[in-house]
Amino acid sequence: MRLRRILLQHVRNIPQADLELAGTRQFFIGPNGQGKTNLLEAVGFLTALRSFRTHDARMLIAHGQTEAALAFELDHERAGATRVTVRVRSGSKEVTVDQERVVKLGDILGRFPTVVFSSQDQQLIRGAPGGRRRWLDLTLAATDPAYLQTLQTYHRSLAGRNALLKRAASTAELAAFERPLAQAGCRLMQDRVSGLERLTAHVVRAYGRIATPGSPETVGFAYAPNLATSDERTWLQALAAGRARDVQFRSTLTGPHRDDLEFALDGRPARDVASEGQQRSLVLALKVAQAHWFQACTGVAPVLLADDVLGELDPGRRARFWEAIEPEWQILATGTTLPESDPLPWNVITVAKGTFARTESP
Repeated sequence: MRLRRILLQHVRNIPQADLELAGTRQFFIGPNGQGKTNLLEAVGFLTALRSFRTHDARMLIAHGQTEAALAFELDHERAGATRVTVRVRSGSKEVTVDQERVVKLGDILGRFPTVVFSSQDQQLIRGAPGGRRRWLDLTLAATDPAYLQTLQTYHRSLAGRNALLKRAASTAELAAFERPLAQAGCRLMQDRVSGLERLTAHVVRAYGRIATPGSPETVGFAYAPNLATSDERTWLQALAAGRARDVQFRSTLTGPHRDDLEFALDGRPARDVASEGQQRSLVLALKVAQAHWFQACTGVAPVLLADDVLGELDPGRRARFWEAIEPEWQILATGTTLPESDPLPWNVITVAKGTFARTESP
């Protein structure tokens, strides 16, 4: 996939922008707080109609405005020349692809893949389990409609059971929600296990390209399912056994919504043993692996969005990161200075107070 033009209106501090992109390498340069990240945030909406910075899409709308408008003209391996528009309003989003309205998330999720590299990625190693689950669910759901359907079924059943728990419903009422919950939960756990096995191979290769040459370090995932069984009857028994406790807490405390996965370095938790540089290299490798995954599963080359992410790496790892980017991938990168470790030329765009001006490449 290749972005050719980006049009924005009332997106955070960007009043209006019309950017035509040439080639695969765009670098947006400027001081902090000028709108560089806002641009990448808008482009990231293409994949899943959500921000990589906040759970509240309304934050995308400029202060004092009622909506933010985003439009993208792109070349797509499957659809050819395509135009995508997104209007974000308070409490709603309106999406069209070539003037055809998109009603369901599943009709656009993963269709226009982007991969975001940001300073927040470190939380995938250091942060709470919820962030890691969301990353894994997005990666799998964007390339597998069946996984998305199972995930949606599970969360609908979970919400139904939790509503019953809050009003101390009868055992018979709870049991009615537990069977679809167990069926979907069992499938989710199995799909996560198989997905992580395949993702690990991509992560290992990407880390090997970014880490110190000849390093004996090994990386991978340690998956910790809340209920590690593929037997549906065992799931039903576990839900039944936990009813009294769940009524007390008014929430379902068993299931894949409580799973975790840890990133491992040499078989140990990366959050505990990896240095700052190793952790940063690992999350960069994770995102490069995600890009390879999207392309392998969909046949569509993702657009990479790199938001000033290499500050904590030594020059060697910075250079190897740029080398790990496949030449056919388009990359939109930001920073306060141009990358000194990258030998390839960039199309440079200066950003100041929400405006964009193309400059001569060095």
